[in-house]
Amino acid sequence: MGRLPAAPGWLRRRDPHLVAVHRALRVTLAACAGFYVCRYALHDATTATYALFAVVATGVLSQLGGGPKDRARTLLAVLPAAYALVTTGTLLAVQAWSAALGMLVVGFAVAYGSVGGPRLVGLANGLQLFYILPCFPPYQPGALPSRLAGVTVGLLLLAGAELVLWPERTPVRYQDRLARAADMVARLADSAADACTAPRASAGATDLDDPDPAAAPTTRATDPDPGRGAGAGGPLAASRAAVDGLRPSLVPVLERPASAGAVDRALTHSAAALRYTRTQLARVVTLGVGAPTPETATLLRATARALRAAAPGVGARAPAPDPAPVQEAIADFETARAEPAQEPWPATPEAAEAKLRLGCIALDAAEGARFLLIAVRISRRAPVPPDPYAGDRWRSPFWYAELPARTLWWRRFRGHLTPRSVYFQNALRTAAALAAARLVAGALDLSHGFWALLATLTLMRTCAADTRMTLRPALTGTLLGALATAPLLFAVGERPAVYAAVLPVAMLIAFTAGPLLGVAWGQGMFTVVVAMIFTQLAPADWRLAETRLIDVVIGAAVGTLAGLCAWPRGGGSELRRSVADLLCDSALALQETVAVVTGNATGTGALRRAQHTLTFAEASYAQFQTERHDPVTAGPNWQAALLACQHTTRGAEQLLTRCPPGSLAPWPRTVERLERDAALVAGAFQQQSHGLRRRSRPDHAELRLAETEEVLLGERTLAAHPPADPLLLTATDLSVWLSGLLDDLAAVSPPGAEPARAPDPVP
Repeated sequence: MGRLPAAPGWLRRRDPHLVAVHRALRVTLAACAGFYVCRYALHDATTATYALFAVVATGVLSQLGGGPKDRARTLLAVLPAAYALVTTGTLLAVQAWSAALGMLVVGFAVAYGSVGGPRLVGLANGLQLFYILPCFPPYQPGALPSRLAGVTVGLLLLAGAELVLWPERTPVRYQDRLARAADMVARLADSAADACTAPRASAGATDLDDPDPAAAPTTRATDPDPGRGAGAGGPLAASRAAVDGLRPSLVPVLERPASAGAVDRALTHSAAALRYTRTQLARVVTLGVGAPTPETATLLRATARALRAAAPGVGARAPAPDPAPVQEAIADFETARAEPAQEPWPATPEAAEAKLRLGCIALDAAEGARFLLIAVRISRRAPVPPDPYAGDRWRSPFWYAELPARTLWWRRFRGHLTPRSVYFQNALRTAAALAAARLVAGALDLSHGFWALLATLTLMRTCAADTRMTLRPALTGTLLGALATAPLLFAVGERPAVYAAVLPVAMLIAFTAGPLLGVAWGQGMFTVVVAMIFTQLAPADWRLAETRLIDVVIGAAVGTLAGLCAWPRGGGSELRRSVADLLCDSALALQETVAVVTGNATGTGALRRAQHTLTFAEASYAQFQTERHDPVTAGPNWQAALLACQHTTRGAEQLLTRCPPGSLAPWPRTVERLERDAALVAGAFQQQSHGLRRRSRPDHAELRLAETEEVLLGERTLAAHPPADPLLLTATDLSVWLSGLLDDLAAVSPPGAEPARAPDPVP
């Protein structure tokens, strides 16, 4: 079917592509078709009820991702789970306590399933309803076939509607976003190579890749070549915009590659590698040297070719890219920089240091491109090069490539089974609230008690503040809906034909009003809809509206109390704690990385802890973005803090892959200096962590960033000459990596910056 021919101007402003209207039409037609056929043609009220509520559960209370075919496949895949939940609810409805106990287990299992990815998050509320509806009296195991038949009819009708009735546009795939970003970063690599071929004077800048331009440090220099990088179409600006487009906050929830499978892990890894590569290339562009560096330019052009190969490869428009060419370019560069220089070495220590640093940063960028190509191959399920650390999850960046899917899913579920995980917190809060609401409904013998559980499920949010904000309009809307329903039931009386005629219009308005006009309109109109439904199933009077209002109030009260008792601050409190832990763990990880390369340590326990903590911090940040927060107390630049720690772990992975353990052991004085430098950088990370725990913003004097940067600069200047031993270049690589981490850390609490504004909540 085509689009609707016309729509009022206000509707077009609120819903430009009429997505909400088309969705409401599909749900209304599918629900009414199943309900009317089963109720009036087959004379089966039970089948009619479950057909209608199956459509409402998956079409209104759930979020389906992908294009029309993907949405239809998802609905068909839900059938087995729906059968199991309806069967369980039917059998446990024998007693209120058994139904409540089942609600506790089912509520936790379904909500905790969200850890498996956004597709499961979108289905969670709908799946809960498949248990909630049959777990209330009457206890009728004999009605189970009719209930399952109704669920089947409803889901099949909605799946068909998704395919033929105003099908939604297929959203932009994450792979296409990644491909565009790779192309833009390839342009930046070309600019970096040009800068090394025709060098400029040093611009004094170290990085333009600010995680949040609005909160960028005021001390950062502008792009030294405005025509190339700073303009709207320049490589710096274009690549920043493209890479920023990969942030989870800017990708629709259901299109994020966040499942436990290897493909989604590889896509996430690709985005992280691309972001890291872009950061290093931006540093190359803004560093500038006073003499040509042909070896570095050659490596950067190989990096650009690798990025251009990744773009069509990740989008499946070309064969999976081969990392061998960029790997050869890396090997050639390392050989060239270890040999005596063919051209005169820069006369001044500063110029020598800049050239040395430029090569190290370019090498990091090339390594990032190589990681990107390997991750793209994994996402395409193509063979990958042999892994020297195969089986070592913490030394091998691609440990997940060859593991079976069931192992990856088990590790994801087991890893978040801790009170530190926001997934665990939300699941426990939801399960406890629903079980409590079921007990209250049984104790009070509510005639339509599932409305109380439905109110608890739909009104409770991840933090108490959001729940309170939702509660007032929801109760107001329910009250107004009840006031409108009571005279309607009194005036029309027991005339099912009237309600059957008006029901489609009421459903269409209700399912459109909620998304477009807010919770109050949605709750009010849904009150009218449920009254029209139940008057067609059994005789009812105006007290049905009163029952609906009481049930919603009870359910909302239970949800509010649960939110106040169980992690009331939501993701914000957990984010502060997890990021503080992550900064501490990252400090230990960077010290450990230096110790492993210098031969003073053999394990990777600290890096392992940092990687593990990073998963909790990223999950907390994702939830934090869905909640409302006071901008004044929102905290530092959380995105910058996460990026600094991501660059710590990514850089450590690359260094441990490239540098043999103990390679610097023959150089005790170099080892001593590097360990002192690592301790200084780790101290800055730990000071930032302590500031988060104290809820204060440490300034640069407290972090000692300038002092530490000066020490690192001095170390590189001392090493800035053709090395007597190629292994000493490893020391420079470590020093430049540590210096880059200081740049990242400076963006967390930039001098003179206002508190970072919390993003608008994502629906």
